[in-house]
Amino acid sequence: MNRYVQGAGNDSDAIEALGGFKRFPQWMWRNTDVLDFIGWLRNWNDSVEDHHRKGRHDGGFVTGFYGLDLYSLNASMSAVIHSLQEIDPPTAKRVADHYGCFDHYDSDTQRYGLLAGQGMTKGCREQVMAVLTELHGKRESYLGRDGVRARDEFFNADQNARLVHDAEEYYRTMFRHDVSSWNLRDRHMMQTLLLLMQHLKQTQLRAKVVVWAHNSHLGNAAATSMGARGEFNIGQLVRDHFADEALSVGFSTHHGTVTAASDWNGPAERKHVRNALPESYEQLFHETGIPNFWLDCHADPEVAAMLRKTRIERAIGVIYRPDTERQSHYFRSSLPDQFDGILHYDSTRAVEPLEHSVEWVAGEVEETYPSGL
Repeated sequence: MNRYVQGAGNDSDAIEALGGFKRFPQWMWRNTDVLDFIGWLRNWNDSVEDHHRKGRHDGGFVTGFYGLDLYSLNASMSAVIHSLQEIDPPTAKRVADHYGCFDHYDSDTQRYGLLAGQGMTKGCREQVMAVLTELHGKRESYLGRDGVRARDEFFNADQNARLVHDAEEYYRTMFRHDVSSWNLRDRHMMQTLLLLMQHLKQTQLRAKVVVWAHNSHLGNAAATSMGARGEFNIGQLVRDHFADEALSVGFSTHHGTVTAASDWNGPAERKHVRNALPESYEQLFHETGIPNFWLDCHADPEVAAMLRKTRIERAIGVIYRPDTERQSHYFRSSLPDQFDGILHYDSTRAVEPLEHSVEWVAGEVEETYPSGL
């Protein structure tokens, strides 16, 4: 997708560029909003006619689209091997041999995590570390081949190899029922962000970054019940690292529809979002009678003091279970300490997947809830 946005690669259109998203939750990226967005980004880059001026201090720049998360274990292994096959076939073969360790688990990351995490199998930790070590040992020889292009290709291979390393550890810890897997995942996001910014400064001379993630990752976890149980997130790490240079923006809604699954690896469903619970921030915003608004959490001291009173806040991710909503989707927070500002949409509409599942189409009746009953 990043190559398409920057006018590179072999994809003929935006839909084809989104073809790499094949794992759950596919609809999170393969939807009409992202399709329109990357089309807009491609047009923006194409509008900078002098390609020699892109990314330079003297005018013009190119924008990109990069990933921070670590769920793409299998795809990242393939990406490392593919990158090395073009520049160093012998190393590519050794890397493929190392990654072949995961073949014993039929590319099932959940199964790998369960067996390796419980000590029922040795796991692949040594193999993924060996790949990282070999890549870093050849860094200078790879970078000396072709300037900026070589830096981009090595960065891509190195980041995917680092992702495989961190994802292997993540899946080994995810069944512990403690905070370690969550913290490992968000620490990986933060490290990726810092390395990406460093890479962009080296290749494009300047960079601004927008991190697009769920509220539970972007808001400062220290201001929520997440922090009380020992969890941190990329929002907290960014605030600690960049202080006031970073702006944290959250989103909220009172009711509407959402595209989500009922269980992990389940089909995409269009679900009715229940009205926000009393004593929640969402209900407080609903009572203003203003359908959509931007709220600066720090502009007015009196408003900030009122919002700082701890309330419950809703978080709907790729899974939504309205039947257990209070337990599954609400946590306590102090909003001005969590976010700098909030965009509130009182009624929200589910994103439209590029592929309509039977369950998603069946949820259309909820668009007219409750008048359609």
